[in-house]
Amino acid sequence: MIVVYAYVCGDILHVGHLLALRNAKALGDKLIVGVLTDEAVMEHKPRPTIGFAERLNLVGALSFVDCVVAQDTYSPLGNVKIIRPDILMESNTHEDQPANVFVEGYGGRVICTPYYPEQSSTAIKDRIRES
Repeated sequence: MIVVYAYVCGDILHVGHLLALRNAKALGDKLIVGVLTDEAVMEHKPRPTIGFAERLNLVGALSFVDCVVAQDTYSPLGNVKIIRPDILMESNTHEDQPANVFVEGYGGRVICTPYYPEQSSTAIKDRIRES
């Protein structure tokens, strides 16, 4: 069984999330998705608009997601050390994560996918504020 780990904030789900997670699922048998806690998000971004529990439920409701877990830090390293996925999905905006070195160290693969900037939650929130 090939286990894939991906992670998202999941604040205002959009097509970029769906494409990234659907592509992640296509690479393995089981897709585990880490959903960043509010505190993890705030290491680099403002507090999410949608609370953690609701984001966890929304991501978990996607048909191609097999399991959701809390990710307590912006870096996936803590969860990756526990789960030890065969594949870690990373955004090409996070290519230098310590988790990448850890996964490759035990023979796993890191696959970097493009970030979808035209579909960012921040851009969606900005458009809502402007209208």
